[in-house]
Amino acid sequence: MIKPSKVVFINDELEKDYNSLKENDFVKKAIKKAIQDLKQNAFSGIQVPKKLIPKDYIRKYGINNLWKYNLSKGWRLLYTVTADNEIELISAILEWFNHKKYEKRFKY
Repeated sequence: MIKPSKVVFINDELEKDYNSLKENDFVKKAIKKAIQDLKQNAFSGIQVPKKLIPKDYIRKYGINNLWKYNLSKGWRLLYTVTADNEIELISAILEWFNHKKYEKRFKY
């Protein structure tokens, strides 16, 4: 199912972190591509089973779904999908990190 969405960062601090990345940084380029893909389809990533959603995310953000988007070089971007008054889907970026930190977050 292809559903366009508005892409936002979960908070201002995360957006500042993104904006502070250098333009030629592969992570920034990969996130830009992810943002473009999510604008076209909120469900571009892979849905994380509910039982595997880190409790931190549920406590901190009150989310009930989590999606993983694979970036280049083993990096991961995590986001949640919500709706704005049931009219527009919103993909809210929660975090991005390398594979080692991803494994630690999910306790693999």
